[in-house]
Amino acid sequence: MNNIHIPPVVKNLLIINVLFFAATELLASSMDLGRVLGVYYFDSPYFRVWQLITYMFMHGGWGHIFFNMFALFMFGGVLESRWGAKRFINFYLITGLGAVALQMGVQAYEVYQITGSAFNNPVIADVGATAAANMDAMAIPGISDMGKYTLAGIYGFPMVGASGAIFGLLVAFGMLYPNTEMYIMFIPIPVKAKFIIPVYILMELSLGVARVPGDSVAHYAHLGGALLGFILVKLWKDKDNNRFYKYYE
Repeated sequence: MNNIHIPPVVKNLLIINVLFFAATELLASSMDLGRVLGVYYFDSPYFRVWQLITYMFMHGGWGHIFFNMFALFMFGGVLESRWGAKRFINFYLITGLGAVALQMGVQAYEVYQITGSAFNNPVIADVGATAAANMDAMAIPGISDMGKYTLAGIYGFPMVGASGAIFGLLVAFGMLYPNTEMYIMFIPIPVKAKFIIPVYILMELSLGVARVPGDSVAHYAHLGGALLGFILVKLWKDKDNNRFYKYYE
């Protein structure tokens, strides 16, 4: 363990995420931090500007934070060592913002389809902040039960997690180290990153389009992070010549 090197930004991100999660668990009986620091749809009465950043450090359960932090440790360390601290943290935050931007864009389209307006929505204004999360139980003229359920989810419940930024890291790793062999659960042989990661992205896209009832995962946020990650790597045209990391290429 003494030989494990974790670059400073990745180390601090791991610590911050764990501290936020610990605070969420410890304060669960008196305060729901997820509703304060998770990010709501921009037209929700619960939306606050700081949530665009703080949501990246919140997680919905032990499994959620474990897999995100494991991916941050595995892929983030390699990328930070290649790019340096400043470029890495910029990448992480930009992909996280890209994730919430695409998620909100899709939500805006869904709200528009249901109500005819994506923001300054008179339906939500009439309901008020307290009842927004109970939209599905209310009688709203001209809106189906499924529409009310969708509005309740969009306006009344926050998005949390570093998954959007993590997907950005996955895409960057796949682009920069495409021939790295990786072991995936239930697959007994190593598979190169350039094959695994595109399949993973396509799975997220199919799940997002399918809109499976009861699926609470923000698939479009994952895709937003992946898209911004792809764009940034292309724009930066990474010119690092660190011989140590040529091993991965």
